Amino acid sequence: MTDTGTPRRRAAIIGSGNIGTDLMHKLRRSHALDVVAMAGIDPGSDGLARAAALDVAVTAAGVDGLLDMSVFDGVSVIFDATSAPAHHANYARLQSTGRLVIDLTPAAIGPFVVPAVNLAGLTEHRNLNMVTCGGQATIPIVGALSAVTRVHYAEIVASISSRSAGPGTRANIDEFTDTTARAIETVGGAERGKAIIVLNPAEPPMIMRDTVAALVSTTDTSTLTAAVTSMVSAVAQYVPGYRLRQDVLISAVPPRDPRRRLVGGTERELLQVTVFLEVEGAGDYLPAYAGNLDIMTAAAVRVAEVAR
Repeated sequence: MTDTGTPRRRAAIIGSGNIGTDLMHKLRRSHALDVVAMAGIDPGSDGLARAAALDVAVTAAGVDGLLDMSVFDGVSVIFDATSAPAHHANYARLQSTGRLVIDLTPAAIGPFVVPAVNLAGLTEHRNLNMVTCGGQATIPIVGALSAVTRVHYAEIVASISSRSAGPGTRANIDEFTDTTARAIETVGGAERGKAIIVLNPAEPPMIMRDTVAALVSTTDTSTLTAAVTSMVSAVAQYVPGYRLRQDVLISAVPPRDPRRRLVGGTERELLQVTVFLEVEGAGDYLPAYAGNLDIMTAAAVRVAEVAR
């Protein structure tokens, strides 16, 4: 961690599972944030044990235990790394405190935020939703395309190792697809969005791979490619393992192609842009193949460092 001379803001984490524990390690490297508390519900969890060993205050009494902690008075930002149903209950208890709450579940109480796309316009909100891992990986690409042309339809496929899909992910599959599809439209700027998640049981485990297929109005192909590559570089500033797997593919959609049904057949000239991505985790707490979790925690830290 670099000493900037500015006092770090205190942070707390709700959720002592994989995401919460990985998040704790990233926060300890932050130049702007100091993690001082972790709340869970399992007193035997590895996350609480690791936090206590690092002199982070812990409680196994959930959000109520966090509110009762003496360190809570100094906390200005809270990360919720539990589940969508749990976040609704947690935020009901936290809202009156006025703290910034960053939601890493698909609950979507607050506005969606993808740091490289729309963070600047949301810094005054008190509840910010991190969409999903697939959303954090793919919405920047949709947003980059929307900035230079009309995106009629965008479809994303997020493929992750089955080993990196914990109980929270598996319990929230429906929320994942619904939340990501909505964010493709509201944040990414696509007129229609669709999201698919694949849990791949391959051994050895695969790292996170994402595909974005977008139907866009015809424009200069070099402009489209430059927009995508620039956005990949922007995301990699806070997710170092985020990268293109191959060159951006751009092809014309023929007049009678069935893909035109997805956009109502109104465009006389239409291109399909296909982008293949992969996300390698930093290995802070989880294996490098768990890029799906890494991108969520890294993006959440970036949000908290900027928002107030």
